[in-house]
Amino acid sequence: MKMGSRKQKVAFHVLYKVPSGDGPYVRAKLAQAINAGDRVDSALKDMALVMKRLDKSEEAIEAINSFRVFCSKQAQDSLDNVLIDLYKKCGRVDEQIALLKHKLRLIYQGHVFNGKPTKTARSHGKKFQISVKQETSRILVRTLH
Repeated sequence: MKMGSRKQKVAFHVLYKVPSGDGPYVRAKLAQAINAGDRVDSALKDMALVMKRLDKSEEAIEAINSFRVFCSKQAQDSLDNVLIDLYKKCGRVDEQIALLKHKLRLIYQGHVFNGKPTKTARSHGKKFQISVKQETSRILVRTLH
């Protein structure tokens, strides 16, 4: 899916006020990925994490909500995890809880891990196996903190 015109790229920059010092990386990576229809998932996550580090968490939330429709189905869970952290950082507790409840509902309905009891996850560049029970516990702990 291509975004289309140059006007949309400029609108993104203006709308999210990406700092010029970090602008080339953030804007170019996301715009290039979206226009090419390639690696949109990682570009959006990378951009949101950069914005979070720059204390632009509200803008990162809006970017994820605006551009996640261009991401694969497999990336939605990962984007939700980023959103949960951003909501927490911004003090948007109601949205954080709603998203955590949604994730729990998906687990209880059997929609996670493609119906398998475990999945391969990544954290800090390392792969590991996580079970449905472990994922449920992780979400419940995040709800409490």
